[in-house]
Amino acid sequence: MRHGALKIDRERCKGCGLCVRACPFKVLALDTEMNSFGIYPAKDVRPEACTACSSCFRVCPDVAITVFEREDAK
Repeated sequence: MRHGALKIDRERCKGCGLCVRACPFKVLALDTEMNSFGIYPAKDVRPEACTACSSCFRVCPDVAITVFEREDAK
């Protein structure tokens, strides 16, 4: 089974929420803590549910998300 991991650049993210709406597995939400610009950036709240589908990456207008595919050790 495919598993993913996300890296979100909190300072680059403008908190538009497009990635939150695009994620079919509800991995993302807007953070409750602001970044240095006073914006609530995206945060991975359910990282175990990520499948590396890259929906979030494709819709991010600020290129603030990097998606990695990983294989879990069995």
